[in-house]
Amino acid sequence: MEQIVELKNVTKVIKGRTIIDDISFQVNKGEVFGFLGPNGAGKTTTIRMIVGLMDMTKGDILIGGASIKTDFEEAVRHIGAIVENPEMYKFLTGYQNLIHYARMTTGITKEKIAEIIELVGLTDRINDKVKTYSLGMRQRLGLAQCLLHDPQVLILDEPTNGLDPAGIREIRDYVRRLAREKNMAVIVSSHLLSEMEMMCDRIGIIQDGRLVDVQQIKEFIQGSGTAFELEVIPSKQALAVLQNHYPEARITSYRDGVTIELRKLEIPGLVKILVEEGFQIFGIKESGKTLEDRFLEVTGEKEGAIRG
Repeated sequence: MEQIVELKNVTKVIKGRTIIDDISFQVNKGEVFGFLGPNGAGKTTTIRMIVGLMDMTKGDILIGGASIKTDFEEAVRHIGAIVENPEMYKFLTGYQNLIHYARMTTGITKEKIAEIIELVGLTDRINDKVKTYSLGMRQRLGLAQCLLHDPQVLILDEPTNGLDPAGIREIRDYVRRLAREKNMAVIVSSHLLSEMEMMCDRIGIIQDGRLVDVQQIKEFIQGSGTAFELEVIPSKQALAVLQNHYPEARITSYRDGVTIELRKLEIPGLVKILVEEGFQIFGIKESGKTLEDRFLEVTGEKEGAIRG
């Protein structure tokens, strides 16, 4: 895949405090890159530096090979972005807003505007005033605004904030469609990890201003081994026995049993141990992890996880 965005040893210091600490990663054309992190980790600060709203203390950011620091206009020419909330003139119609923004860039035709309006699904409401739009419709109009100049990179900071489930699904579908059909690189920051799991190809996790990991999302979710759920009674005593026999395994308990991360070949031996110890086993199943599970593990926020 062709690289379009590159962060090179980017650092941001504010009032003597290091907010972003030497982070580097790349984003490719045609992929959706999820940017994840706890509140205050530095996601929005990083995005503001990528789009040129905030200066870097050290390092550089390249967009399409052009440096944000030394060739700003050429670099940002490739970017469309919504940072936090899209701002519109509410007393104008959606179409009038797009005409206004189109004047800022040369070569945007009425045919191009009509194409973008259809792409984001606003054809039926584009001539209504923005003050009558729902939040989801405003988000779609914001997307249309970002796409007018055919950017190679689309950056969306919390694009689903305040949306209902139908609106969230719409935004997710649009993002996937843009990456696939327009070969566009999309960088998305969101707290909705279940949506990020369905939307993204790769993810980068930032914590305390440092980049913790960058991986393909499937590999990241499966990266810590296979988890198995055991419905076993009494579960608390079973937890203690398993901790003793598998001190390196990650084990969690729930009301009716335990979850343990092991290789599949080790499960028969585990069953034998529990049976010989007099435990009743009512079921064993492989438990697929979610992005939320892995995110909480990596950022150290998972409660109830026990290591022997």
